Amino acid sequence: MNAPFQDEYRVKRRVTLVCAAINLVLGGLKLLLGTIGHSQALIADGVHSLSDLATDAMVLVAIRFARDEADAEHPYGHARFETVATMILGLMLLLVAAGIVVDAAERIANPERLSHPGFLALAAAAVSIVANEWMYWYNIRIARQLQSDLIRANAWHHRSDAVSSIIVLIGIAGSMAGYPALDALGAIGVSALIAKIGWSLGWSGVRELVDTGATAEHLDEISSVIQEVEGVEAFHDLKTRRMGQALLVEVHVLVVSQVTVSEGHMIGDRVRARLLRQCEYISEVLVHIDPEDDASRRKIKLLPGREEMLQRLERRWRDSGIELSVERVNLHYLKGAVDVEVVLSLGSVADIKGAQRLSRQLAEATKREPLVSEVNVFFN
Repeated sequence: MNAPFQDEYRVKRRVTLVCAAINLVLGGLKLLLGTIGHSQALIADGVHSLSDLATDAMVLVAIRFARDEADAEHPYGHARFETVATMILGLMLLLVAAGIVVDAAERIANPERLSHPGFLALAAAAVSIVANEWMYWYNIRIARQLQSDLIRANAWHHRSDAVSSIIVLIGIAGSMAGYPALDALGAIGVSALIAKIGWSLGWSGVRELVDTGATAEHLDEISSVIQEVEGVEAFHDLKTRRMGQALLVEVHVLVVSQVTVSEGHMIGDRVRARLLRQCEYISEVLVHIDPEDDASRRKIKLLPGREEMLQRLERRWRDSGIELSVERVNLHYLKGAVDVEVVLSLGSVADIKGAQRLSRQLAEATKREPLVSEVNVFFN
């Protein structure tokens, strides 16, 4: 694994372990003070905090697998382990929202079930709010720095814990002030926000797993970079898909039809290198070089291979009674036909007139082959 991935993994692991330790302390504290302060809501919130340890463990497992580089079974890497974990966290936020609504409805329907906590429980809820809000901002800062949806999802999970503690705080304060239904009404309001966040995270993961492409902004940037590369005449069939936080790109690049294979390949390499250098969100680029614009052609006409074409040409030459010493034959497959370049030895002709006569005869014989479009004869 290269250094950037190692650094990113260490940062993600550190932030997750710090928050897991805080959740452990918070959970124990709320259980203890909820029991002492006679607050069932605070005890439930303590259990909620301790359950977050399982979430933190899942995050650690996800980032551990997501950092692994490509292998035979996962040629594009393991980044989607993080995507799956993000979807699970989104689902958990939806379940938290549903749980808050159900609990609020039950307390509204059965107000006699409300306990009567005191100031100690109120203080514990306030500490929990501050701690969870701090963990939210700690995680969201790292998520923005690393562009990690998984850490962002975990940040919102901590925000949901802060909201949960706010509900507890309102419930305790309302109970102390003689209005025990306030916490239930507040719970219903904030659960909509939590549900919205959970849906957003889960849906973004689903969109990635079904290979949703890049945003319009990124597509515009990618297009501009490709067009700037020397040798690129045009491009089409630009396709993208997400792999974790990275983007995979495929594109067909049109080059001048008569360039050599090596020059066309180098143009493709320059397109790939520039995209990887200028667009940091791209992890891999596949460039297909086209010698002609085939964007509008739905079906490609398959022509004979080189060996068969040479056999056809040599047969036409023999039938025309042409005997010559061929140094090289270049075939250009364009527009559903074959353009032929024949390079002859200059020693095979006596003078210029002989060369011109042989060129005409060779061109006429070659054009008798139905698949041939143009013929050019050169002497070396």
